[in-house]
Amino acid sequence: MGEIKVKDKNIVVPGEVLAVGMDYLPAGGAFRDDDEIIASQVGIVSISGRLIKLVPLNSKYTPKRGDKVIGKITDVSANAWFVDIGYYTEAAITLVEGSNEYIPRGADLTQYYAPGDYVIGTVTGVSRSNVSLTLKGPGLKKLGEGRIIYVNSAKVPRIIGKEGSMISMIKNMTDCRIIVGQNGMIWLLGADPEKEKLAYDAVKLIDERAHTQGLTDEIKKFLEEKIGGKK
Repeated sequence: MGEIKVKDKNIVVPGEVLAVGMDYLPAGGAFRDDDEIIASQVGIVSISGRLIKLVPLNSKYTPKRGDKVIGKITDVSANAWFVDIGYYTEAAITLVEGSNEYIPRGADLTQYYAPGDYVIGTVTGVSRSNVSLTLKGPGLKKLGEGRIIYVNSAKVPRIIGKEGSMISMIKNMTDCRIIVGQNGMIWLLGADPEKEKLAYDAVKLIDERAHTQGLTDEIKKFLEEKIGGKK
């Protein structure tokens, strides 16, 4: 009978034993040595059925269909918007995918989204030379005032936390609205500028220390000390 030695979302280092026995299969970032599956790099454990793989902590964002991403409008043509999502090629939003409302051909598309605007969209397709996005769906829209935080996309699972625990804690303790894009771009807005700065600092701290254990407790203590010091 095989045995998994780590938990899903654990941070592991090279040489660490992930599982023992032949019931499990190594995938990216892991390899088999006799009956052991061993980590070959620093990463976040991802367990899916019998597969055990690692998500590297310093990988660049690679879009996948269904990803919810934040991007910056860079250009507008007669029938599409072009968006920087942190990939090597810009993503495109076609006229029909730009809104739940009907946008007529010939309309001034900058009246909807102009260069410099930030949007939250969903990846609908990825090819070697093109990424397509849609803004048709619940919560997909142009983002208003607020600040954008850039983090390594591999750190996003740690920022969100198990079942959203980490990001929910930051929102609740700072009274901020936060939207996390799977591409490592995060939108943040708080009514209190000091609490907004605190939420920003907490997110950046997670980005820096994503490889450490006990991070949720560390971030909670950090927030409590900062908030307590302002009373």
